[in-house]
Amino acid sequence: KSHNLPPTTMSASGSASGLAALQDELDALNAQITKQGSAVRALKKASSSNVDEIAVAVDELKKLKITAETLRQKKELLDPTKQFNRKVFDEMILRKMFIIPSFEIHGGVKGLFDLGPPACALKAAMVDAWRKHFVLTESMLEMECTCLTPEVVLKTSGHVERFTDLMVKDPVSGECFRADKLLEDAIDELIEANPDMPVEEREEHMRIQIQADAFSPAELDEQLTKYGCKAPSGEPYGASFPFNLMFKTSIGPEGTSVGYLRPETAQGLFVNFRRLLDANSQKMPFAAAQIGLGFRNEIAPRSGLLRVREFCMAEIEHFVNPNDKSHPNFASVAGKELVLFGRDDQLGSGKTKTVTVGDAVSSGLVNNETLAYFMARTQLFMERIGMDPERLRFRQHLTTEMAHYACDCWDLEIQSSYGWVECVGHADRACYDLDVHGKATKTPMVATLKLDEAMEVEMAKLKFDRKALGKTFKADQRVVSGALEALAENWADFEPIATALETEGKTTVDGFEITKDMVTWKKTTKKVHEIKFTPSVIEPSFGMGRILYSLLEHSFYQRDADEQRCVMRFKPAVAPQKCAVLPISSGDEVNAVVDEIAAELMDSDLATRVDKSTASLGRRYSRADEVGVPFAVTVDFDTLTDGSVTLRERDSTIQIRLPKADVTRVVFDFVHNRLTWEEAVKKYPTVSVKED
Repeated sequence: KSHNLPPTTMSASGSASGLAALQDELDALNAQITKQGSAVRALKKASSSNVDEIAVAVDELKKLKITAETLRQKKELLDPTKQFNRKVFDEMILRKMFIIPSFEIHGGVKGLFDLGPPACALKAAMVDAWRKHFVLTESMLEMECTCLTPEVVLKTSGHVERFTDLMVKDPVSGECFRADKLLEDAIDELIEANPDMPVEEREEHMRIQIQADAFSPAELDEQLTKYGCKAPSGEPYGASFPFNLMFKTSIGPEGTSVGYLRPETAQGLFVNFRRLLDANSQKMPFAAAQIGLGFRNEIAPRSGLLRVREFCMAEIEHFVNPNDKSHPNFASVAGKELVLFGRDDQLGSGKTKTVTVGDAVSSGLVNNETLAYFMARTQLFMERIGMDPERLRFRQHLTTEMAHYACDCWDLEIQSSYGWVECVGHADRACYDLDVHGKATKTPMVATLKLDEAMEVEMAKLKFDRKALGKTFKADQRVVSGALEALAENWADFEPIATALETEGKTTVDGFEITKDMVTWKKTTKKVHEIKFTPSVIEPSFGMGRILYSLLEHSFYQRDADEQRCVMRFKPAVAPQKCAVLPISSGDEVNAVVDEIAAELMDSDLATRVDKSTASLGRRYSRADEVGVPFAVTVDFDTLTDGSVTLRERDSTIQIRLPKADVTRVVFDFVHNRLTWEEAVKKYPTVSVKED
């Protein structure tokens, strides 16, 4: 079945039909934008494309985006229930100290935030739920690798080369800016300020804009001067220089060993693959996991916790035979429905489809069982911590977005007031990571498949001319012969080498040029009892900071649309505090019972909030609601005579009366999903309490 995103709910049928029509139009436009964006990327990559052709394509893309934004704003005006009061939300998040700017009294630093007590506890509960949901349930091997990474590791992975942009600096303040973006913005402003500009002149500016990210430092400096780009201080920018998004440092006092703060946690797991395989008794498939910090020196941090310079990640590397990507537990999730936004739908209808995991794999929409299994498990995790399922979708990467080695990639996107935001990546990275680290270190990153019966395999039997090898490669001759022998183990791998040597007389293996006179070969067969292979990697990568922020938005609402009555509807399992205990008066006898109940709750590892202030009971309930406390116990005068207390549920505000001896067990059962509020209401009498 197909449905629109985001879902719309209206009370008036006329308004609802108008919204549906607008959504259909918006979906179609978004599909055109995706298609046009893909075409622009393809044109920029193609060496045969001319500048005029690219300029026309970019101009069309901009027009489509403007039209789509106009429609989106019109749709929001028609559906006020979908408007999010960011101002009230931000004020409450700061006031209740969920998230605060780091080093605030010193002016703060962009892209750095501190988590206050409620968010710190919320994050800890989320991480605990993630560990139980994935690491414990799946028997994963968890590691904690160092954040400081030697340069050679990140050169091998491609991060040192891939994370570089050209920057310029304000000579007065020292503030840095991304040079190509400054040029693009300057050209946009020039064109917008001169609507009557001749077509030829406009196209010339567009041609320069398109090439902004391809200019050399000298060329970029020339263009910035030409367009009069000035720093905020009013002075010309300094010379362009390369800037790497990783935080660079030196390891040791000598300053000769270069290192970086890791931009992701995955590399630590890849380089430890052989030891992890041994720890798993050489059994395949298996998964390793890690929760830890990543660092990226973002040029322009923005959107709160969505783009920061230090962030918590939780990553899984599932190692699997590239010829068998089935998953032993796939049947347990095959019937789970996911909202999928496949690349064909992105380029076509612009609408998502709700599909069972089993159907997604059998139809080929999702590449394999293991990838689909983790997508389903991710959906279940999001539901477990309280994310709104109606605002979750999986978007497939377009072919122009994927790395050359990737087989399939799906991002779990969460809808917030910032739009659809990628929060969890699911990538089939094939054998790339283990291959590059294995080749760079000459370490075999292989696993073994034991065969029940011996089988015949085709291979190449090699004979080397050691004299020719030694003369050409000297100390590297063993490296070259080893690489060829590794390929010769499987004729399918060696055949392209043999063909190239036969037809062209030379070929390249691992960067070494091999000529026909160095080696002869003969195709043959041999019986094997085991097959060695480099595992493929299926990688779910969770941005915990983005998930935390999205959960805050999804949990926020205003009771009766009152800006003074904000509520966070956290699930009991992840709520920073599970229960509040409140005295109805400040008498010593009442407070003694409050302390007794609070102590019992905390002895059962249930974080408890005690509020003995002189504020009204209703005001104290509201304070607890603002930080998402799901339950509140009130000790009143009846407690002193019959030993009973009231227990309030946050969202319904319904209260039940129960013996104080039952409180800890009942709250514990709520938190651990052993009891629902509906079941409790049937068991205990409800009471009417006026909260004003």
